[in-house]
Amino acid sequence: QVQLVESGGGLVQPGGSLRLSCAASGGIFRINSMGWYRQAPGKQRELVAVIASGGSTNYADSVKSRFTISRDGAKNTVYLQMNSLKPEDTAVYYCNADLNDQYRLLRNYWGLGTQVTVSS
Repeated sequence: QVQLVESGGGLVQPGGSLRLSCAASGGIFRINSMGWYRQAPGKQRELVAVIASGGSTNYADSVKSRFTISRDGAKNTVYLQMNSLKPEDTAVYYCNADLNDQYRLLRNYWGLGTQVTVSS
């Protein structure tokens, strides 16, 4: 059974930085892409950033130049470096993985989420 475990959330002041991590484990044959989404209270879940196995990335306009997504393929881990954080970045951040499992079936998984709060 594939699991995604996030870490690194917390409380930070405006202008500060945080680094989120998400490690995938279990019956994985190949990870095609991993990404981060977020959901603020009363709002829909939205894409923050995604990185494909080849290294190409895509970011939401609201985080471009402030956030950087990266991955360690050997560790099946994706990172989100968040700089110049704003109060509007406050949300639960969810890790997502699009992968082929041990049976070569295409699957999509979500982590449980980690809270990021930006406040003075």
